[in-house]
Amino acid sequence: MGDARARRSAPFAVPFRTLELPRPFGPFLLEAKLGHGGMAEVFRARVYGASGFEKVVVVKTLKAELLGEPEPERMFLEEARLQALLSHRNLVQAHDAGVAEGRPWVRLDFVDGVDLSRLALPLPAEVARFVAAELALGLHALHEASDATGRPLGIVHRDVSPKNVLLSKWGEVRLADFGIARATQLQEQTRGGVRKGTWAYMSPEQVAGRALTSASDQFALATLTVELLTGARPFDAATPLETMDRIKEARPPALDAVEAGLREVLLRAFSAEPSARFPSSRALREALCACGPVADELALAELVRSSLAAGQERGSTASTRIDTEAPG
Repeated sequence: MGDARARRSAPFAVPFRTLELPRPFGPFLLEAKLGHGGMAEVFRARVYGASGFEKVVVVKTLKAELLGEPEPERMFLEEARLQALLSHRNLVQAHDAGVAEGRPWVRLDFVDGVDLSRLALPLPAEVARFVAAELALGLHALHEASDATGRPLGIVHRDVSPKNVLLSKWGEVRLADFGIARATQLQEQTRGGVRKGTWAYMSPEQVAGRALTSASDQFALATLTVELLTGARPFDAATPLETMDRIKEARPPALDAVEAGLREVLLRAFSAEPSARFPSSRALREALCACGPVADELALAELVRSSLAAGQERGSTASTRIDTEAPG
Protein backbone atom coordinates (compact mmCIF):
# COMPACT_ATOMS: atom_id res chain seq x y z
CA MET A 1 0.00 0.00 0.00
CA GLY A 2 2.78 2.40 0.94
CA ASP A 3 4.69 1.44 -2.21
CA ALA A 4 1.68 2.29 -4.39
CA ARG A 5 1.31 5.71 -2.75
CA ALA A 6 5.01 6.40 -3.27
CA ARG A 7 4.83 5.55 -6.94
CA ARG A 8 1.78 7.72 -7.50
CA SER A 9 3.62 10.67 -5.99
CA ALA A 10 6.68 10.21 -8.21
CA PRO A 11 7.78 13.48 -9.91
CA PHE A 12 6.56 12.50 -13.36
CA ALA A 13 3.61 10.29 -12.42
CA VAL A 14 1.27 12.57 -14.38
CA PRO A 15 0.01 12.24 -17.94
CA PHE A 16 2.78 13.18 -20.35
CA ARG A 17 0.37 15.37 -22.28
CA THR A 18 0.67 17.89 -19.43
CA LEU A 19 4.45 18.03 -19.90
CA GLU A 20 6.37 19.72 -22.63
CA LEU A 21 7.72 17.53 -25.41
CA PRO A 22 10.35 16.62 -26.40
CA ARG A 23 11.62 15.34 -23.05
CA PRO A 24 13.89 12.50 -21.88
CA PHE A 25 12.28 9.36 -20.50
CA GLY A 26 14.57 6.53 -19.48
CA PRO A 27 16.71 5.62 -22.52
CA PHE A 28 14.43 7.57 -24.88
CA LEU A 29 13.75 11.09 -26.03
CA LEU A 30 9.97 11.39 -26.30
CA GLU A 31 9.21 13.58 -29.33
CA ALA A 32 5.46 13.49 -29.95
CA LYS A 33 2.36 11.87 -28.57
CA LEU A 34 0.69 9.54 -31.07
CA GLY A 35 -2.35 8.50 -29.06
CA HIS A 36 -3.79 7.12 -25.85
CA GLY A 37 -6.28 4.52 -24.73
CA GLY A 38 -7.83 2.96 -21.67
CA MET A 39 -4.52 1.78 -20.23
CA ALA A 40 -1.69 3.35 -22.20
CA GLU A 41 -0.20 6.40 -23.84
CA VAL A 42 1.82 6.03 -27.04
CA PHE A 43 4.71 8.24 -28.20
CA ARG A 44 7.08 8.57 -31.09
CA ALA A 45 10.52 8.57 -29.54
CA ARG A 46 14.19 8.44 -30.43
CA VAL A 47 16.84 6.19 -28.93
CA TYR A 48 20.58 6.89 -29.19
CA GLY A 49 23.66 4.69 -29.11
CA ALA A 50 27.38 4.69 -29.79
CA SER A 51 29.04 6.41 -32.77
CA GLY A 52 26.06 8.56 -33.66
CA PHE A 53 23.53 5.71 -33.73
CA GLU A 54 19.91 6.81 -33.46
CA LYS A 55 16.60 5.20 -34.28
CA VAL A 56 12.96 6.30 -34.24
CA VAL A 57 10.79 3.95 -32.19
CA VAL A 58 7.39 3.86 -30.51
CA VAL A 59 7.22 3.92 -26.71
CA LYS A 60 4.05 2.74 -25.01
CA THR A 61 3.63 3.62 -21.34
CA LEU A 62 1.10 2.78 -18.68
CA LYS A 63 -1.21 5.68 -17.88
CA ALA A 64 -0.30 7.68 -14.80
CA GLU A 65 -3.66 7.10 -13.11
CA LEU A 66 -3.05 3.34 -13.18
CA LEU A 67 0.37 3.45 -11.53
CA GLY A 68 0.43 1.48 -8.30
CA GLU A 69 -2.53 -0.66 -9.38
CA PRO A 70 -1.20 -4.24 -9.43
CA GLU A 71 -3.55 -5.68 -12.04
CA PRO A 72 -3.10 -3.01 -14.77
CA GLU A 73 0.67 -3.09 -14.30
CA ARG A 74 0.74 -6.89 -14.46
CA MET A 75 -1.41 -6.94 -17.59
CA PHE A 76 0.65 -4.23 -19.30
CA LEU A 77 3.94 -6.06 -18.76
CA GLU A 78 2.44 -9.48 -19.52
CA GLU A 79 1.22 -8.19 -22.87
CA ALA A 80 4.71 -6.85 -23.58
CA ARG A 81 6.26 -10.19 -22.65
CA LEU A 82 3.94 -12.15 -24.91
CA GLN A 83 4.25 -9.66 -27.77
CA ALA A 84 8.03 -10.08 -27.63
CA LEU A 85 7.51 -13.74 -28.59
CA LEU A 86 5.96 -12.67 -31.91
CA SER A 87 8.18 -12.14 -34.93
CA HIS A 88 6.53 -11.68 -38.33
CA ARG A 89 6.65 -9.07 -41.07
CA ASN A 90 2.92 -8.35 -40.72
CA LEU A 91 2.96 -7.84 -36.94
CA VAL A 92 4.23 -4.86 -34.95
CA GLN A 93 6.97 -6.22 -32.69
CA ALA A 94 7.91 -5.44 -29.10
CA HIS A 95 11.67 -5.19 -28.62
CA ASP A 96 12.16 -4.54 -24.92
CA ALA A 97 10.39 -3.29 -21.81
CA GLY A 98 11.30 -1.58 -18.59
CA VAL A 99 10.37 1.02 -16.01
CA ALA A 100 11.37 4.71 -16.00
CA GLU A 101 10.27 7.32 -13.48
CA GLY A 102 8.07 4.66 -11.87
CA ARG A 103 6.20 4.08 -15.13
CA PRO A 104 6.33 0.79 -17.10
CA TRP A 105 7.12 1.10 -20.81
CA VAL A 106 7.49 -1.12 -23.86
CA ARG A 107 9.41 -0.27 -27.05
CA LEU A 108 7.64 -1.10 -30.32
CA ASP A 109 8.34 -0.77 -34.03
CA PHE A 110 7.71 2.64 -35.54
CA VAL A 111 5.74 2.29 -38.78
CA ASP A 112 6.38 5.34 -40.93
CA GLY A 113 3.06 5.84 -42.67
CA VAL A 114 -0.62 5.93 -41.77
CA ASP A 115 -3.19 3.70 -40.20
CA LEU A 116 -5.90 2.30 -42.44
CA SER A 117 -8.55 4.66 -41.11
CA ARG A 118 -6.72 7.53 -42.85
CA LEU A 119 -6.93 6.09 -46.37
CA ALA A 120 -9.78 7.12 -48.65
CA LEU A 121 -12.07 4.16 -49.30
CA PRO A 122 -12.94 2.18 -51.30
CA LEU A 123 -9.53 0.99 -52.45
CA PRO A 124 -8.87 -0.45 -55.90
CA ALA A 125 -9.91 -4.11 -55.76
CA GLU A 126 -6.36 -5.41 -56.32
CA VAL A 127 -5.02 -3.27 -53.48
CA ALA A 128 -7.88 -4.25 -51.17
CA ARG A 129 -7.12 -7.93 -51.80
CA PHE A 130 -3.42 -7.29 -51.09
CA VAL A 131 -4.12 -5.61 -47.75
CA ALA A 132 -6.59 -8.33 -46.73
CA ALA A 133 -4.18 -11.10 -47.75
CA GLU A 134 -1.32 -9.54 -45.77
CA LEU A 135 -3.54 -9.20 -42.71
CA ALA A 136 -4.64 -12.82 -43.03
CA LEU A 137 -0.99 -13.86 -43.12
CA GLY A 138 -0.26 -11.82 -39.98
CA LEU A 139 -3.28 -13.29 -38.22
CA HIS A 140 -2.14 -16.81 -39.10
CA ALA A 141 1.25 -16.09 -37.49
CA LEU A 142 -0.52 -14.67 -34.44
CA HIS A 143 -2.85 -17.64 -34.10
CA GLU A 144 -0.02 -20.17 -34.52
CA ALA A 145 2.38 -18.49 -32.08
CA SER A 146 3.92 -20.60 -29.33
CA ASP A 147 6.19 -20.00 -26.36
CA ALA A 148 9.80 -21.12 -25.98
CA THR A 149 8.69 -24.65 -25.06
CA GLY A 150 6.46 -24.98 -28.12
CA ARG A 151 3.24 -24.57 -26.16
CA PRO A 152 0.58 -22.73 -28.24
CA LEU A 153 -0.22 -19.28 -26.88
CA GLY A 154 -3.81 -19.37 -28.13
CA ILE A 155 -3.84 -15.69 -29.09
CA VAL A 156 -6.95 -14.16 -30.62
CA HIS A 157 -6.55 -10.57 -31.77
CA ARG A 158 -10.14 -9.48 -30.96
CA ASP A 159 -9.83 -6.05 -32.64
CA VAL A 160 -9.06 -6.31 -36.36
CA SER A 161 -10.15 -2.79 -37.25
CA PRO A 162 -8.70 0.09 -39.32
CA LYS A 163 -7.02 1.87 -36.42
CA ASN A 164 -4.97 -1.26 -35.73
CA VAL A 165 -3.83 -1.75 -39.33
CA LEU A 166 -0.63 0.20 -39.99
CA LEU A 167 0.52 0.90 -43.54
CA SER A 168 4.04 2.11 -44.24
CA LYS A 169 5.10 4.42 -47.03
CA TRP A 170 6.95 1.41 -48.48
CA GLY A 171 3.74 -0.60 -48.78
CA GLU A 172 4.15 -2.77 -45.67
CA VAL A 173 1.02 -3.93 -43.82
CA ARG A 174 1.34 -4.43 -40.05
CA LEU A 175 -1.20 -5.44 -37.45
CA ALA A 176 -0.94 -3.75 -34.06
CA ASP A 177 -2.55 -4.15 -30.60
CA PHE A 178 -2.69 -7.91 -30.20
CA GLY A 179 -5.24 -8.10 -27.37
CA ILE A 180 -3.13 -10.85 -25.82
CA ALA A 181 -3.34 -10.11 -22.09
CA ARG A 182 -7.11 -10.04 -21.66
CA ALA A 183 -6.71 -6.27 -21.58
CA THR A 184 -10.43 -5.82 -22.27
CA GLN A 185 -11.04 -6.47 -18.57
CA LEU A 186 -10.06 -2.90 -17.75
CA GLN A 187 -11.76 -1.19 -20.66
CA GLU A 188 -15.09 0.54 -20.70
CA GLN A 189 -17.65 -2.08 -21.53
CA THR A 190 -20.57 -2.21 -23.91
CA ARG A 191 -22.97 -5.12 -23.93
CA GLY A 192 -21.68 -8.64 -23.35
CA GLY A 193 -18.34 -7.59 -21.86
CA VAL A 194 -16.72 -6.55 -25.13
CA ARG A 195 -14.63 -3.51 -25.98
CA LYS A 196 -16.30 -0.20 -26.51
CA GLY A 197 -15.46 1.42 -29.81
CA THR A 198 -14.84 -1.75 -31.84
CA TRP A 199 -18.41 -2.97 -32.19
CA ALA A 200 -18.57 -2.73 -36.00
CA TYR A 201 -15.85 -5.39 -36.44
CA MET A 202 -16.98 -7.93 -33.86
CA SER A 203 -17.96 -11.51 -34.55
CA PRO A 204 -21.32 -12.94 -33.42
CA GLU A 205 -19.65 -14.91 -30.63
CA GLN A 206 -17.80 -11.78 -29.47
CA VAL A 207 -21.03 -9.79 -29.29
CA ALA A 208 -22.62 -12.64 -27.34
CA GLY A 209 -19.72 -12.75 -24.89
CA ARG A 210 -18.84 -16.35 -25.75
CA ALA A 211 -15.35 -17.83 -25.80
CA LEU A 212 -13.37 -16.72 -28.84
CA THR A 213 -11.25 -18.75 -31.22
CA SER A 214 -9.11 -17.68 -34.15
CA ALA A 215 -12.23 -17.91 -36.34
CA SER A 216 -13.49 -14.74 -34.65
CA ASP A 217 -10.67 -12.80 -36.29
CA GLN A 218 -11.69 -14.20 -39.69
CA PHE A 219 -15.15 -12.67 -39.27
CA ALA A 220 -13.58 -9.31 -38.39
CA LEU A 221 -11.21 -9.47 -41.36
CA ALA A 222 -14.14 -10.19 -43.67
CA THR A 223 -15.92 -7.10 -42.35
CA LEU A 224 -12.80 -5.04 -42.92
CA THR A 225 -12.34 -6.45 -46.42
CA VAL A 226 -15.88 -5.47 -47.42
CA GLU A 227 -15.14 -1.96 -46.16
CA LEU A 228 -11.93 -1.84 -48.21
CA LEU A 229 -13.81 -2.88 -51.33
CA THR A 230 -17.00 -0.84 -50.96
CA GLY A 231 -16.27 1.92 -48.45
CA ALA A 232 -19.06 0.64 -46.18
CA ARG A 233 -19.25 -1.93 -43.38
CA PRO A 234 -21.69 -4.78 -44.08
CA PHE A 235 -23.57 -4.83 -40.76
CA ASP A 236 -23.80 -1.09 -40.03
CA ALA A 237 -27.05 0.20 -38.57
CA ALA A 238 -28.26 3.46 -37.02
CA THR A 239 -26.73 2.76 -33.60
CA PRO A 240 -23.97 0.56 -32.18
CA LEU A 241 -26.51 -1.66 -30.41
CA GLU A 242 -28.49 -2.18 -33.62
CA THR A 243 -25.25 -2.98 -35.44
CA MET A 244 -24.33 -5.55 -32.80
CA ASP A 245 -27.82 -7.08 -33.07
CA ARG A 246 -27.27 -7.54 -36.80
CA ILE A 247 -23.87 -9.11 -36.20
CA LYS A 248 -25.25 -11.42 -33.51
CA GLU A 249 -27.99 -12.61 -35.85
CA ALA A 250 -25.26 -13.26 -38.45
CA ARG A 251 -27.62 -13.07 -41.39
CA PRO A 252 -25.53 -13.03 -44.59
CA PRO A 253 -25.04 -9.42 -45.65
CA ALA A 254 -25.87 -8.19 -49.13
CA LEU A 255 -22.60 -8.03 -51.05
CA ASP A 256 -23.93 -7.09 -54.49
CA ALA A 257 -21.00 -4.70 -55.07
CA VAL A 258 -18.47 -7.52 -54.59
CA GLU A 259 -17.61 -9.81 -57.51
CA ALA A 260 -19.02 -13.33 -57.26
CA GLY A 261 -15.90 -15.34 -56.42
CA LEU A 262 -14.80 -13.02 -53.65
CA ARG A 263 -18.37 -12.79 -52.39
CA GLU A 264 -18.39 -16.55 -51.77
CA VAL A 265 -15.14 -16.33 -49.80
CA LEU A 266 -16.43 -13.50 -47.63
CA LEU A 267 -19.79 -15.17 -46.99
CA ARG A 268 -17.97 -18.26 -45.73
CA ALA A 269 -15.92 -16.07 -43.36
CA PHE A 270 -19.23 -14.51 -42.23
CA SER A 271 -20.69 -17.90 -41.20
CA ALA A 272 -22.62 -17.73 -37.94
CA GLU A 273 -20.86 -20.83 -36.61
CA PRO A 274 -17.08 -20.42 -36.20
CA SER A 275 -16.54 -24.04 -37.30
CA ALA A 276 -18.12 -23.24 -40.69
CA ARG A 277 -15.51 -20.60 -41.48
CA PHE A 278 -12.08 -21.38 -42.91
CA PRO A 279 -9.88 -23.89 -41.08
CA SER A 280 -7.24 -21.18 -40.61
CA SER A 281 -6.44 -17.61 -41.56
CA ARG A 282 -3.86 -19.02 -43.94
CA ALA A 283 -6.63 -20.87 -45.76
CA LEU A 284 -8.62 -17.64 -45.87
CA ARG A 285 -5.61 -15.89 -47.40
CA GLU A 286 -5.27 -18.54 -50.08
CA ALA A 287 -8.95 -18.16 -50.95
CA LEU A 288 -8.63 -14.38 -51.16
CA CYS A 289 -5.61 -14.59 -53.45
CA ALA A 290 -7.41 -17.06 -55.74
CA CYS A 291 -10.21 -14.57 -56.42
CA GLY A 292 -8.30 -12.34 -58.82
CA PRO A 293 -5.21 -10.18 -59.29
CA VAL A 294 -3.50 -9.03 -56.09
CA ALA A 295 -1.51 -5.78 -56.03
CA ASP A 296 1.96 -5.48 -54.51
CA GLU A 297 3.70 -3.21 -52.01
CA LEU A 298 4.41 -0.56 -54.64
CA ALA A 299 0.73 0.01 -55.40
CA LEU A 300 -0.13 0.34 -51.71
CA ALA A 301 2.91 2.57 -51.11
CA GLU A 302 1.65 5.01 -53.73
CA LEU A 303 -1.68 5.36 -51.92
CA VAL A 304 0.00 5.77 -48.53
CA ARG A 305 2.35 8.45 -49.82
CA SER A 306 -0.57 10.31 -51.39
CA SER A 307 -2.38 10.19 -48.05
CA LEU A 308 0.69 11.51 -46.25
CA ALA A 309 1.06 14.34 -48.76
CA ALA A 310 -2.61 15.26 -48.42
CA GLY A 311 -2.28 15.33 -44.64
CA GLN A 312 0.71 17.64 -44.84
CA GLU A 313 -1.15 19.96 -47.20
CA ARG A 314 -3.95 20.21 -44.63
CA GLY A 315 -1.38 21.01 -41.95
CA SER A 316 -2.10 17.84 -39.99
CA THR A 317 0.46 15.42 -38.65
CA ALA A 318 0.97 12.25 -40.59
CA SER A 319 2.61 10.22 -37.83
CA THR A 320 1.32 6.70 -37.51
CA ARG A 321 -1.01 6.14 -34.59
CA ILE A 322 -0.81 2.91 -32.68
CA ASP A 323 -3.81 1.88 -30.63
CA THR A 324 -5.35 5.25 -29.83
CA GLU A 325 -8.52 3.75 -28.40
CA ALA A 326 -7.51 0.36 -27.12
CA PRO A 327 -5.68 -0.57 -23.95
CA GLY A 328 -2.09 -1.42 -23.17
